[in-house]
Amino acid sequence: MEDYHKPDQQTLQALKDTANRLRIGSIKATTAAGSGHPTSCCSAAEIMSVLFFHTMRYKVQDPRNANNDRFVLSKGHAAPVLYAAWAEAGFLQEAELLNLRKIDSVLEGHPVPRQAFTDVATGSLGQGLGAACGMAYTGKFFDRAR
Repeated sequence: MEDYHKPDQQTLQALKDTANRLRIGSIKATTAAGSGHPTSCCSAAEIMSVLFFHTMRYKVQDPRNANNDRFVLSKGHAAPVLYAAWAEAGFLQEAELLNLRKIDSVLEGHPVPRQAFTDVATGSLGQGLGAACGMAYTGKFFDRAR
């Protein structure tokens, strides 16, 4: 994070706008599904906006690339905001969000590794910290990721 810099006003406004689009996508998805946790998604929108669109480095069309930054959503019931972020990034079609929790959809109620952009499933709240630390250690010392 040594290369992190405070965003200028224009970037800050763009990130706020993105956070609002993530909220809208999350609410559309949970409404279409008739279930989910829209408030949990909405409370994470700014975090997702800054991480996905200002801080993280990743190749959208290559989500399993060893050099991508990893994201672990320990608050798995907020999965729709993760899906909305991937749609905003261009990996998913926005219309796909409306398939949340459908039997034939990859967009389940919690992130799962069968999704190309999910490395670890969620479990108990807080479990993600240990999983992320293990992934970071493996990436640095075994995979030699940049």
